[in-house]
Amino acid sequence: TLQASMRSPNMETFKQEKVEDFYDIGEELGSGQFAIVKKCREKSTGLEYAAKFIKKRQRQASRRGVCREEIEREVSILRQVLHPNVITLHDVFENRTDVVLILELVSGGELFDFLAQKESLSEEEATSFIKQILEGVNYLHAKKIAHFDLKPENIMLLDKNIPIPHIKLIDFGLAHEIEDGVEFKNIFGTPEFVAPEIVNYEPLGLEADMWSIGVITYILLSGASPFLGDTKQETLANITAVSYNFDEEFFSQTSELAKDFIRKLLVKETRKRLTIQEALRHPWITSKGEIRTPEQRKAEPAQLKTERLREYTLKCHSSMPPDNTYVNFERFACVVEDVARVDQGCRALAGARDTIQDDVETLVSIYNEKEAWYREESERARHDLSQLRYEFRKVESSKKLLREDIRATGSRLGSTARKLDHLQVQFEALGQELLADLQWLQELVGGFQLESGSMDSPSSVCCQDSSECLGELLNRSCSEEVASLKL
Repeated sequence: TLQASMRSPNMETFKQEKVEDFYDIGEELGSGQFAIVKKCREKSTGLEYAAKFIKKRQRQASRRGVCREEIEREVSILRQVLHPNVITLHDVFENRTDVVLILELVSGGELFDFLAQKESLSEEEATSFIKQILEGVNYLHAKKIAHFDLKPENIMLLDKNIPIPHIKLIDFGLAHEIEDGVEFKNIFGTPEFVAPEIVNYEPLGLEADMWSIGVITYILLSGASPFLGDTKQETLANITAVSYNFDEEFFSQTSELAKDFIRKLLVKETRKRLTIQEALRHPWITSKGEIRTPEQRKAEPAQLKTERLREYTLKCHSSMPPDNTYVNFERFACVVEDVARVDQGCRALAGARDTIQDDVETLVSIYNEKEAWYREESERARHDLSQLRYEFRKVESSKKLLREDIRATGSRLGSTARKLDHLQVQFEALGQELLADLQWLQELVGGFQLESGSMDSPSSVCCQDSSECLGELLNRSCSEEVASLKL
């Protein structure tokens, strides 16, 4: 049968067939906030596996289900790993609502449940289990993979019916590949086991897993949790303060090497925390039964009571019955992140309030200065405007007087023009009368000449001279009159 697959760039390939066509789905083994695990049997081989049904997030804005990117990251990491202490991925299917991971069946239960059923536990036995955890984590860290969710629930036994069961690390939902030069921050994990750098939202690396191993070792040897408080906030505060101690009530039978191993893991500064290689080389891990002093061996057997561990597992980390779900820390992480944002916002608001108050006082001072300046400028402008109005009224008055003068001058010019016209008429009448008188005088003189009978006689000459004088007088008087009229 050809298997249809969904492929796209940078996306994991999941089979798109029905998982029921290849596997018989059996009883439920456990459940979570967005996942349920059921036993299944492969039809072609008869081998048993665990089918983990992960509910997909249908909308990006929704908070129900797991987003595809996170599922792809988990699948990508599981496909890279193959180690005796790490769970193995066998196959992946996808349908409209779920992604189904076919995983190695780990049926031995949780490590802590197994140890709690024992009457006592030697440090050698505890060391053997811790060493298996370290070897699995060493394999992951060699591949630059950080688990980020190491806790008792995720440390399972392959088969609990043997003296030293084989440990398997499970649940890689929070695992990330750590890339050199790429800063990675997040708030996730189980509060009781997370490292301070997670709580403080600082850059994360492989060191966070080492802190969790320190907490697991502390609980395994004492049955008490080093940082667990009455509330999650108190737990996180204890973690950031690295507030823990080796109470004599819990650690009276514990070797100093074991305590030293824990101390070197529960270090806030990541650079000073043991690496996985250093942890594997620690004397408590490498020693063979020489971890206790001769005095301790003589006093009583090197056995740790498991009563407190039993109480701890019953209270906090017992295996969950069918149809029950545990609270996904994703919601808690969001709440913590929101609280941090609110707290940061409140601090920023308080700082902003002080800043705004200072700004308001500065603005009031500036306003008062500007108001005084504007008042002064307003008075000056009002005075200038009043002066301009006064000057304008003066100009308007002068303009009015000038118009009246122009009208009066125009009136006088009109009167003068009319007088000139009247004088011109009079002049013309006088000219006509004078011409008539001159013509009469010429005729009279002409009559005298005719009567004298000779043009050469003194009388005729006199008459001619008189006529010329009269003509010249007439012309001169006309010219003067015209000139005076023109002026």
